[in-house]
Amino acid sequence: MTYGIDTPGKIIAVHLNYPSRIAQRGRTPAFPSYFFKPASSLAPTGGTIERPAGTELLAFEGEIALVIGEPARWVSPEDGWKHVAQITAANDFGLYDLRAADKGSNVRNKGGDGFTPIGPAAIPTAGIDQDSWRVRTWVNGALVQDDTSDTLKFPFGQLVADLSQHMTLETGDVILTGTPAGSSVVVPGDVVEVEVDAPNAPGAPTTGRLVTTVTQGTTAFGDFGNRPRIDDLQRVEAWGDEAAHAAAVAAGRATPLDGPSAGPLTDEIRAQLDGVAVATVSAALRKRGYVDIFIDGVHPNHEGDRILGTAKTLRFIPFRPDLFKEFGGGFNAQKRAFDTVEAGEVLVVEARGIPSTGTVGDVLALRAQVRGAAGIVTDGGVRDFAAVQEFDIPVFSQGAHPSVLGRRHVPWEVDVTVACGGAAVQPGDIIMGDRDGVIVIPPFLLAEVAAEAAAQEEADAWVAEQVAAGAPVDGLFPMNAEWRAKYDASRAANETGA
Repeated sequence: MTYGIDTPGKIIAVHLNYPSRIAQRGRTPAFPSYFFKPASSLAPTGGTIERPAGTELLAFEGEIALVIGEPARWVSPEDGWKHVAQITAANDFGLYDLRAADKGSNVRNKGGDGFTPIGPAAIPTAGIDQDSWRVRTWVNGALVQDDTSDTLKFPFGQLVADLSQHMTLETGDVILTGTPAGSSVVVPGDVVEVEVDAPNAPGAPTTGRLVTTVTQGTTAFGDFGNRPRIDDLQRVEAWGDEAAHAAAVAAGRATPLDGPSAGPLTDEIRAQLDGVAVATVSAALRKRGYVDIFIDGVHPNHEGDRILGTAKTLRFIPFRPDLFKEFGGGFNAQKRAFDTVEAGEVLVVEARGIPSTGTVGDVLALRAQVRGAAGIVTDGGVRDFAAVQEFDIPVFSQGAHPSVLGRRHVPWEVDVTVACGGAAVQPGDIIMGDRDGVIVIPPFLLAEVAAEAAAQEEADAWVAEQVAAGAPVDGLFPMNAEWRAKYDASRAANETGA
């Protein structure tokens, strides 16, 4: 016996199940998906969990755990609940620092010793319906999760039936059924309590509180395996959202966001490109074989607008009612993109070149401006065009269209390679735009292209002066050897002050 139930042969956990959590994550699964947790991750109530050295994002997830009674194989959803003998409380701890190492399998980030506290008591399910259960979680005495099983997208019986199609669920196996909204990060010294009960059943049975105290580990991960790695997105998701993370930073419980790195777009290169025309830069790219770097068909919402920043991407796919129902609501990809764009980034939207529907409106454009975005580029339309024009943020688009989301598009994914206006755009590419249009600069070419374009811009200005003074363009544009010598002498004289 372990923690009030037999040690299970299998511990199977569900990724997403509560609508409150699905809305937070911005993706709605069509069917349940699962991962395994090892029996060595089990821990008793009143125990501790160690946050490993070198990590910062240990997150709790209070859950209802099903304990299988009669073995189940090829059972129906209607009969699945009959194979659940007991209900208990569980805490599905995980390290966001190691999520990137697992690609969804969760072996390392959720399989650590003590990462699955369970108990302290198991409640027999006889006479209690599958929709009658409640899970609550407290951190340091404050209630942070409170949800009920009647809201689940995938009811308990469906989970049992689905899993039984693939494997025999044996007596004592445990299924962790997902966590509701409110999951967040805990730090050493915090005390997490999870309780599952059936408040409306006779006697209001309860598991009692499953208590876990967080401690700090001292043994670092070796360099012979994946090491902890985090970024700002992991921090925000681990804490729940940006507001929760900011509050934790203010309370001294969290590390501030790193913010975007300057990357190749340094202050020096920005200064070089100040006043340089997009057409001049495109010529430098053409010399290097880059001729398909134009985001065609887009125009600025303010005359004289310029854009220079690092690409953050958003992709729409063609509208389909079932896909829009699943992916169009909640914190969808479109909202995630505008809510996570960083200062200096340009949000590039792939709308498949369709001008007959809006892809951004006043609220989202304002959100991007407040977050310090350098601009928005969409090969689709802009809703609330007049209102967006009142904002300072540059927006390049195919023009105005009054339709709302869902007419032609489904918001699909963020931070992927997109095709915008006929150009391939990857996250981190350099986006530059002016009245002539918008181009994409591969980051590894930025320094040399910027230097060449700045020099060419200076030369073009000198040529314009000569033409204005009456010089013919033949031999001057482009400069032949004679004119080049005159230009070099003029530059040398300016540099020496002669």
